[in-house]
Amino acid sequence: MQDDTSFFGDIGGALGTALRHVVEAVGYIWHNFFGAIDDFFKGLTTSLGINPSFFSLALLVIGLLFLYGALRALLRGAIIGGAIRLALGALLLSWLMH
Repeated sequence: MQDDTSFFGDIGGALGTALRHVVEAVGYIWHNFFGAIDDFFKGLTTSLGINPSFFSLALLVIGLLFLYGALRALLRGAIIGGAIRLALGALLLSWLMH
């Protein structure tokens, strides 16, 4: 009766098992990472009362950039430009949140 195991067969089996464990670990890490990002955006959109879509999140970022630009303009002394950016940012964010 012949033995089905050989030296190179054992090495290949050990390498395959090690690679399988590495791939499963990386998959587990990525799954948890993207799950955390998904939970973060769900919590953010729920607390703001907006839809959890890419369009709503893009408008949120644009509105926040308007507010940031208004703050920088007001600190520079550009009162009219700061007031316009502040109004646009507030208008966009108030329209977005319901």
